[in-house]
Amino acid sequence: MSTNAAAAGTIDIGGDLTVNRMGFGAMRITGEGIWGPPLDRDKAKAALRRAVELGVNFIDTADSYGPAVSEELIAQTLHPYPDDLVIATKGGMLRPGPGRWEPDGRPEHLREACEGSLRRLKLDQIPLYQFHRPDPKVPIAESVGVLAELKKEGKIRHIGVSNVSEEQLREAQKLTAVVSVQNRYNLTDRSSEAMVDLCDAEGIVFLPWAPIQQADELIPVVTAARRLGVSTRQVALAWLLGRSPQILPIPGSGSPEHIADNVAAASVELTNEEANAIFALAQ
Repeated sequence: MSTNAAAAGTIDIGGDLTVNRMGFGAMRITGEGIWGPPLDRDKAKAALRRAVELGVNFIDTADSYGPAVSEELIAQTLHPYPDDLVIATKGGMLRPGPGRWEPDGRPEHLREACEGSLRRLKLDQIPLYQFHRPDPKVPIAESVGVLAELKKEGKIRHIGVSNVSEEQLREAQKLTAVVSVQNRYNLTDRSSEAMVDLCDAEGIVFLPWAPIQQADELIPVVTAARRLGVSTRQVALAWLLGRSPQILPIPGSGSPEHIADNVAAASVELTNEEANAIFALAQ
């Protein structure tokens, strides 16, 4: 029997949304370079269905994945949505071409991006809308300010931020409640270590992107995987689950088999010694 995402326990988002603490990142259901449609559309749809079958009820996407492709596939595959499914999307990035990303935090762009996501996802309200990346050309107060307006209009339920420093988070919090932070964080990239601790202290959901990079190259991870008879990817995800109760992993894949492997990490238990050895990798 496959492990269900519920084995990871649950987490509250914004005080009124409860999801299983093993999510799914929908970036990889697009084409190469996160550009255009997937090579195998049926396989991408099967991946989405498999995630939901395994109890995943938090899906992270963005208007820039494709662009638009990920959101459209989610709606085509899963709408009408299960009552407990929370779809989080992001706005604030332009896509000039494959593998290329440019921030655009102009209020008019973010409003247009949010409206587009609502249409593509077939939603009346986006449960969690995240500002994808601060734009150095636009004060963050202007970018987050328009999201606060969209929230008042009922188009956004909760607001999150992504790729931010503590200073930028604090500035956003002056304007609105921020319920999530999505920064890069994994076994070897701990540049957001202090942000994880902050989210832990303040009850903010932390969504680590690129959560399992280089897992198969690290001796403590390989050692734990051999003892448990699991993959190094599963060890990496299990470590994130144990790192903080506010971490909600969102591993991504376009393969139903890989998704099942990722979700199975919800039932992997590391010893304190193993978790500490992995934590020490970045010291």
